[in-house]
Amino acid sequence: MTVSGQTTAVPTPAAHAGEQAGQAWAAPVAEQTAQVLRPHAEDAFADELAALAAQDDRPRPPRWKLSPWAVATYLLGGTLPDGTVITPKYVGPRRIVEVAVTTLATDRALLLLGVPGTAKTWVSEHLAAAVSGDSTLLVQGTAGTPEEAIRYGWNYARLLAHGPSRDALVPSPVMRAMAEGATARIEELTRIPADVQDTLITILSEKTLPIPELGQEVQAVRGFNVIATANDRDRGVNDLSSALRRRFNTVVLPLPESVEAEVDIVSRRVEQIGRSLDLPPVPDGVDEIRRVVTVFRELRDGITADGRTRVKSPSGTLSTAEAISVVTNGLALAAHFGDGVLRPGDVAGGILGAVVRDPAADRVVWQEYLEAVVRERDGWTDFYRACREVTAA
Repeated sequence: MTVSGQTTAVPTPAAHAGEQAGQAWAAPVAEQTAQVLRPHAEDAFADELAALAAQDDRPRPPRWKLSPWAVATYLLGGTLPDGTVITPKYVGPRRIVEVAVTTLATDRALLLLGVPGTAKTWVSEHLAAAVSGDSTLLVQGTAGTPEEAIRYGWNYARLLAHGPSRDALVPSPVMRAMAEGATARIEELTRIPADVQDTLITILSEKTLPIPELGQEVQAVRGFNVIATANDRDRGVNDLSSALRRRFNTVVLPLPESVEAEVDIVSRRVEQIGRSLDLPPVPDGVDEIRRVVTVFRELRDGITADGRTRVKSPSGTLSTAEAISVVTNGLALAAHFGDGVLRPGDVAGGILGAVVRDPAADRVVWQEYLEAVVRERDGWTDFYRACREVTAA
C-alpha cells in the first residue's frame, strides 16, 4: 500500500487467521481442494492455468499471471501446442470475452451486465482467477452492504484501546486489491444502496482511497482493477448513477443463442457439479437436459421452438442457471432414489418449482403450456405424464 508517499503493508484478515490456523490447514493444497464442495476457480483449474502460463510467451500487463490472449483462451477453451486441452468456461461469442479481457488491461473497470443466469458471476470469477490468480477478493452486494465493505472498517477493540491507526484498520477486498495490484470483484452491484455504490467513484476515477481518519490515502498499484456484475431484472435493484456508470466499460452477456448452446452449457456445468457430489454421469441424461432447456426457452421466449405456437411467459426468469439447478437436483434424485439414470420424473418437480413462482398466475401459464404444447409433442408422453402428476399433487 502506498500511504502518503510511503509503501506500507496492508494488514489482512488472512494474515491474522493464518497465525491461528490449526493442523487442518496443514494438509496439501491438492488434498484440501479435493475435499471442498466448490473449489475456487484458481484451485479447480490450477493445472490448466499452469499449462497456459508455461506456454504463454505473449506480453503480460503488470502483475497479470497470463497475457490477455491466454486469459481469453482459458475462458473460451482450446488446445495448446503441447496437446493440453483447455476446457471452455464460457460458451458464447468470442468477441465478448475479448472485449472484457481488454477492458481489464486498461484503466477502466469492467461491468458485466445481463439478465439473471447469464453466467456473470461465473465469468467474473474465472477472469479474476486467470488475471490475478486470486478470485477471492470479493464484495457480495446486498441491500444491506455497508460502505465499509468497499472502503475499509475498523477493529473496534484496537480502535478503542489505541485510537485510529493502521493496525486498527481492516481493509476491504477492494483496498487489498489496490495494494496488491490485483482484481477485485463486486457481485450484484445494483443491489447495493446507491450511496454505498458511489464510494467507488473516487477509487475508479482517481485510483486512490482516502483514509480521512488517519490523514492518509491508499493509492492503487499497477495491475489493480474491478469487475462488477449487475442486472436490472430482479426486485430490489438500485440503478447506477450516471457518474458511476461512466467509470465502467459495460459488457452485456446474452442468453445462449440456441438450444444446442444452452444444452452444452447445462451439460458441462452439471457434470462439474456432479463430480463433486458423486452423481451419475451427464451423458445418461442428455435427453432430459434437452427437454428442460427447451421448456425453459419456450416459456422464456413466449413461443415454441418451431415458431408455430405462442405461449404465455411466467413471472420467473427461467435462466440457464435455474436449468442447471433443476438438472442437478434431478440427478441427485436419480442417484439416491432411482436407478441412476435421469428420467422425466426426476426433473418434473424441479421444473414446476422453477416455473410456478406465483401460485395463481404462473400455475395457469404452466398448465396451459402442458396441455397445448407438451401433450401434443411427439416422444414427450412420459415427460407430460410426469409433469401432470407433480402439478396435480
